Amino acid sequence: MAWIYLMAASAGEIVWTFSLKASEGYTRPGYAALNVGVMLVTAWLLSLTTRAMALGTAYTVWTGIGVVGTVLVGNLVFGEEMNAGKLAAIGLIVAGTIMLKFVEA
Repeated sequence: MAWIYLMAASAGEIVWTFSLKASEGYTRPGYAALNVGVMLVTAWLLSLTTRAMALGTAYTVWTGIGVVGTVLVGNLVFGEEMNAGKLAAIGLIVAGTIMLKFVEA
């Protein structure tokens, strides 16, 4: 169940970072409300995850998925630049996240 909570929290992180930019500095009330609401739910889901999973692993997976997803949303939704450097950085984040899971005791 912890992995389900973690995947939902990770998806939530992507939504709250999207809504943070979409709120345009909290000047768009709908996106601002979405941002705060999703942020609270995401933190709660992450807290449920840490009941059954090591904190370091949970946080690394959560942020890793969040970073990769946020970069992709920035590119696909907001038209932000994607280049070889960003792709390499994403690859390193994914590799580091997977490695942490394998070395966890």
